Amino acid sequence: MTLRIGIDIGGTFTDLVAIAADGRVLTRKVASTPADYSEGIVAGLSALLAEAGGTVAEVLHGTTIGSNTILEGKGARTALITTAGFRDILEIRDLRMPRVYDIGWMKPPPLVERRLRLEVTEKLRPDGSVAVPLDSASIAAAIAMLRAERVASLAICLLHSYANPTHERAVADAVRAALPDLPVSLSSEILPEIKEYPRSSTTVINAYVQPVVRAYLTALAARLRAMGIAAPVQLMQSNGGVASAAFAAAQPVHIIESGPAAGVVGGAALAARLDEPRIITFDMGGTTAKAGLVEQGEVLRTEALEVGAGVMAGSRLLVGAGYLLKLPAIDLAEVGAGGGSICRLDAAGAPKVGPDSAGADPGPVCYGRGGTATTITDCNLVLGYLDPVGLVGGAVKLDAAAARAAVARDLAAPMGLSVEDAAAGMLRVASANMMRAIRAVSVERGRDAREFALLAFGGNGGLFAAAIAAELGITRVIVPPLPGVFSAFGLLAAETEHHASRSLRTPVAGADPAVVGAALAALEAAGAERLAADGFPVTQRAFRRLAQARYVGQSSELAVPLPEGEAAAWLAALPDLFGAEHARSYGFRAPAGEPVELIGLSVIARGIPERPRLGAAIPPATADVPASRQAWFPGTGWVETPVIDRAGLAGAGALPGALPGALPGALPGPLIVQEYDATCLVPGGWSAAVDTFGAIRLTAAG
Repeated sequence: MTLRIGIDIGGTFTDLVAIAADGRVLTRKVASTPADYSEGIVAGLSALLAEAGGTVAEVLHGTTIGSNTILEGKGARTALITTAGFRDILEIRDLRMPRVYDIGWMKPPPLVERRLRLEVTEKLRPDGSVAVPLDSASIAAAIAMLRAERVASLAICLLHSYANPTHERAVADAVRAALPDLPVSLSSEILPEIKEYPRSSTTVINAYVQPVVRAYLTALAARLRAMGIAAPVQLMQSNGGVASAAFAAAQPVHIIESGPAAGVVGGAALAARLDEPRIITFDMGGTTAKAGLVEQGEVLRTEALEVGAGVMAGSRLLVGAGYLLKLPAIDLAEVGAGGGSICRLDAAGAPKVGPDSAGADPGPVCYGRGGTATTITDCNLVLGYLDPVGLVGGAVKLDAAAARAAVARDLAAPMGLSVEDAAAGMLRVASANMMRAIRAVSVERGRDAREFALLAFGGNGGLFAAAIAAELGITRVIVPPLPGVFSAFGLLAAETEHHASRSLRTPVAGADPAVVGAALAALEAAGAERLAADGFPVTQRAFRRLAQARYVGQSSELAVPLPEGEAAAWLAALPDLFGAEHARSYGFRAPAGEPVELIGLSVIARGIPERPRLGAAIPPATADVPASRQAWFPGTGWVETPVIDRAGLAGAGALPGALPGALPGALPGPLIVQEYDATCLVPGGWSAAVDTFGAIRLTAAG
């Protein structure tokens, strides 16, 4: 028997999902090991393979090694070679500030210290022509500095190299000849696009994390070989596609946001399987909650993101707190609200949840591992929503008495409330935080959240989904099979994907179809070359073409999908296509005749697998659950609440009291659906049923 295995590392748990060739699914959830995440991977794999047997054909991995390297400031000692006069662009940035009126705010320090930002004499014009020839003496001086400072990685970003990479390649050749072991990142290879700060920042990020990521992947491959696993390892990219470990090691900038992307990819695959045209993904784990959006099978992407800026605090316009990464990525909004998020009262006595977390070690108070700060998990346990026997099938024991004492001490007594009211209040605060993330990917992107279904997963997603949906006016909630390990499952649904782009600035009305068509063809050829290297024949390749466009005078652009056909045809249609996209994103479009400017082109090259990545329905799982337990609900108090597993819900059949609008066989709330890896809370006013794929469908009354 052969297995495909997905591995997702979170702040609290490492999740593993294995799918056998016959469709059988096995899962494992083990504690993450922050000191060395590969230890958790090995522990989970050993347990999984001991049960499953067989051989491993494919390993797909979502990792936070790139983002953690930046957050912790533990990247390689990096140097930057740039055009004379432009060494300070990393500090000047783009003049965006996340807190405009906070005079105490400090921008993050550049990833390259100033003394290692080296200049060479040369200059290109925007069209790629040479204004100042490349000076060999300045290259020699830069190389001498690199050797003396013993830098571990190098970024090269010369002015206008997107239009002509000749000077960058010449500098790189000279450096490699003198220092053959020094990793070199070229902006003309990483991001051949206009705008100097985004290009410089993205290239420096690649250089900064490359030695760390390469060492991690090398060590992981060695551990897997020691276990007898010779299968290739593929990494989830920030854009939602997967790529080989070799590509990730060479250009780790593409996997910086590898970890959070998998859940949205899984959501897109599940939405297609369930024929759901619009879903909002809601992933609540132990440390953070993340929201994404899927429309007509396509995930919502952004052309840039910030790394190390912390969790989103409000408006998506408040940027500048992190390091700019100008590459396509799944558009995710994130808040510091997870099961381990710490609940407290601030200096003014107001309740606050997160963004700091108790994490995996020591964890919430109820874990009994030395944690002293009250968390969301402690509040859920106090209210009876979690099984006091423990989590993950009882593997993680819970101390309900300790949780209740912590809530009483830290929250209830200072606020003069009962323990139950204090715990429920903190859950409402957490819900309000998470609703900001959902609004960020829907309302702030011109979408009405009420027209979407909410797909809730992660260890805690099902506990909060119905309450959050009710506040947002969403009437349908889907809790997928394997909700607590769904991001790892999403890895197995992902397809190989490569993105290629280039700048091409011209008014659409005056664009030369031959030039534009040749540029797009070159991008498709580059994507085809990468797919060929991954082993995909011509018959298993697909391409999606996009144009980056804006109204003349705007400072930012939108990505517009292009139809098939010759360049002359889609150039003629581009103003209308852009206007429609502008209206959908911002709620308005300019009057007819407003000139549109083409800024760049991009191609998404996809490798089509031989068989669908998402197979047949997943049988509802059984769990050892009690018949009922006491649970506390606002406005009602303690209620003896039925507890059922997913298989029991699937076989319950229609019962008296089903709510209007409920699915056939639905059970009315209050109800708790308890599983190995997650818990789903069905409050009063909602009903729950299991569909033919094995997903739980929650429906609001009415």
